[in-house]
Amino acid sequence: MKIGLYFGSFNPIHHGHLIIANYMVQETDLDQVWFVVSPQNPLKPSNGLLNEYHRLFLVQTAIKAEPKLKASDIEFRLPKPSYTVTTLAYLQEKYPTHQFALIMGSDSFQNLERWKNYEHILQHYPIFVYKRPGHEVSNTFGTGNINFLKAPLLEISATHIRKNIREGKSIRYLVPDQVMEEIERNNYYSS
Repeated sequence: MKIGLYFGSFNPIHHGHLIIANYMVQETDLDQVWFVVSPQNPLKPSNGLLNEYHRLFLVQTAIKAEPKLKASDIEFRLPKPSYTVTTLAYLQEKYPTHQFALIMGSDSFQNLERWKNYEHILQHYPIFVYKRPGHEVSNTFGTGNINFLKAPLLEISATHIRKNIREGKSIRYLVPDQVMEEIERNNYYSS
């Protein structure tokens, strides 16, 4: 089975994430997309992050009716901060019959050289890159199985969603209704 790994904080998950994941299972040779909820990204500040179990639950809530989309807590059991190369090694050992590929935005792809052991990732894993506004990219590495895709884009950011919540504004249509209800019921991001 070919699995696309979509790493992120998902703080919170929103329609932009879901559209990308759905596009990947519809328009590529991926059999499934796994949302890998990262407890701590070494390249981003961790302040303002909702507890990882709450973020995982919001992802599970958002995708529960989608058999080709899965939520993964694999990085919760690995050393922090989370390094993609470590997670890939663990997954490859745990699921030896699966083929793994990475899904990332062009903004993340621009920073790939800052990732731990990025050369190993380029040599051993296909990468699906979707365009993010303001981040034009090309394969400057000269190696690797890199696929640039024109996935549908919604300019929605988790930062904007969290700001709306703090300001008492609606997040309807930015996140799935069930996710919005969970956020409101638990007062996530309100302080």
